[in-house]
Amino acid sequence: MPVMRVCTWAPTVFQGPQLVGGSATSAQPMPRGDALTGMARAMVQRYEALGLTDLLIAQRWWGSGVETEGSSLDALAMTSFFASCTERLNLVTAIHPGFFTPTAIAKWGATLDTLTAGRWSINVTSGWNLQEFDMYGIDALDHDARYRRAGEFIEVVRGAWDARGPFDYSGDFYAANALRLAPTPAGELQVFQGGQSDAAIAMAGRHSDWMFLNGGRDERVADIVTRARSAAATHGRRLRFALYAAPLCRPTDAEAWAEIDTRLAQLDPALVERRKALVGGAEGMWGDADDPLSHLDTNEGYAARLIGSPASILERIDALQSLGIDMLHLDLRDELFVAEVLPALIAR
Repeated sequence: MPVMRVCTWAPTVFQGPQLVGGSATSAQPMPRGDALTGMARAMVQRYEALGLTDLLIAQRWWGSGVETEGSSLDALAMTSFFASCTERLNLVTAIHPGFFTPTAIAKWGATLDTLTAGRWSINVTSGWNLQEFDMYGIDALDHDARYRRAGEFIEVVRGAWDARGPFDYSGDFYAANALRLAPTPAGELQVFQGGQSDAAIAMAGRHSDWMFLNGGRDERVADIVTRARSAAATHGRRLRFALYAAPLCRPTDAEAWAEIDTRLAQLDPALVERRKALVGGAEGMWGDADDPLSHLDTNEGYAARLIGSPASILERIDALQSLGIDMLHLDLRDELFVAEVLPALIAR
């Protein structure tokens, strides 16, 4: 099988919960100054030393600290910081159309591309937290219109990167007039996106190189991969897939699944319902109400089922790759997984 890329979250969100053990748990308050930069630098340099290929820098404008995340740092500022303290990691910055203009992001991204010798990619996320749009005075549009806006956003950024002369664009949401990027980017732009709805799949087929998927049962993942591949083939394009997974690795399968059963038994149903309400702006994600594992964390990571002994998890990774998964986007808090599974995965 081809080598699988390995990604994790950048350290930009604090006081973030996991819906386990009966309630949401919070980390310590966000550090500041030297404590913050020292912690963040150490974490991303450790990820690079472990052999990870990609770092996803999420953009969160606000979080409740209970249902989703708490304090968060801006993705643009943190990407610049991570660029200064890494040498190999591909930096994937989440960008919300509506909050930014694509022309300005094209310039900013071209600068990052120049600084990092081509280590920057964009993750165009249409947005699902409608409270964030309201807080910042951004028109959220309706669900499918957000994806049309995001499609135009990608067209502008790609067009500006690819142009070797003045770039013009006139759309329903964005425009550019004789735009020039100087310096020009060194390489081609890699576009990631989230979403699993029909509108998201259509946008991926037309515009994106990668789709980030939430964890889920095999049939759900396979269905999205098949539909999105078909959409891309219509446009003569190839699409690749990254799956989010929160591993739970224990010496034996029985120990791992016993811990999962304990966590499921202790879930707070009221908290699960509040989280569902908060993510109501999304379609196709957090949608498998019949899968209890999808409720254990905020991105359905346990539903990817990297659960069991090291050997069983490696077998599970093979199965996911057979479904068409090209990258694992991992929560790396499970110590046994990091110690025994991750090195074997990266060494393949």
